[in-house]
Amino acid sequence: MFIDIHVHTTRIRGEGLYRFNGTRYPTPEELIGMMDANGIDMAVCMSTISPECRYCYVIPEEVLAICADYPDRLIPLTNLDPRMMTNSPDADFSGLLRHYQQAGARGIGEYIPNIPFDDPLNMNVFKQVEEIGLPLTFHIAHQIGGVYGCYDDLGLPRLEKVLQACPNLVMLAHSQPFWAEISRDVTEQSRAGYPTGPVQPGRVVELMRAYPNLYGDLSAGSGYNAISRDKEFGCQFMEEFQDRLCFGTDIANVPQNVPIVGYLRQLAQEGAISQAAYEKITWRNAARLLKLDLDADRASAG
Repeated sequence: MFIDIHVHTTRIRGEGLYRFNGTRYPTPEELIGMMDANGIDMAVCMSTISPECRYCYVIPEEVLAICADYPDRLIPLTNLDPRMMTNSPDADFSGLLRHYQQAGARGIGEYIPNIPFDDPLNMNVFKQVEEIGLPLTFHIAHQIGGVYGCYDDLGLPRLEKVLQACPNLVMLAHSQPFWAEISRDVTEQSRAGYPTGPVQPGRVVELMRAYPNLYGDLSAGSGYNAISRDKEFGCQFMEEFQDRLCFGTDIANVPQNVPIVGYLRQLAQEGAISQAAYEKITWRNAARLLKLDLDADRASAG
């Protein structure tokens, strides 16, 4: 089984809703087709409501409605922006969070406001999500302005402050500035891209060893690059953190190649990673985090 921890979809269409490069999110039907073509059984659908670098919004209600149409294939996340409600660090999001949780949302994501990771506005959200008990998928940015995602400095000190302050909040880490830090030779110039070459274990390894609430979202080119740029290290990394890594693709375009699927299958077939690690990364960890009762969920879907 493959459970994809990170995909995007929307029903909304229109010529003005394409990205500057002509790409767009897949429709639910296109997403299911892409999943089928790659042998992906279920996928976690992101909601995106922060304004940074958006060409269209995908609000929680749309995600919940789409996933309700495909309950045996798609899993909904909800989202919020820390500037909602009162645009203050004491805004009360508890009612909103409980509403979406009761409606079926299994987590928060993709969390992308382009303000400092440890900004009081963000800390207020993180504390309340921690109390509700939902996991949160975040995107890290290397700068403020011109990008989306929570800003952090080289070395990820702001992320560490959040992990310390919210020890019971499960945080799924994503994006180039996070995964580039898997190697300590990362620089200000390389952290927003896809560094190559042998890995010298860096901050990602240190943080994952120190904070059990930090999980790795392996989606997109950033996650795939982190585990494939140095095959020997990547396999060791997956074995060590097999309980806190989740397979993903970050499908967000039509069409889109997802090489991580074949790569993980190849590693398992070669015996480069253990069968236990392979199963945990490809689906068991996601099922546990999202509290999926797969037998019951599939039965209810008919």
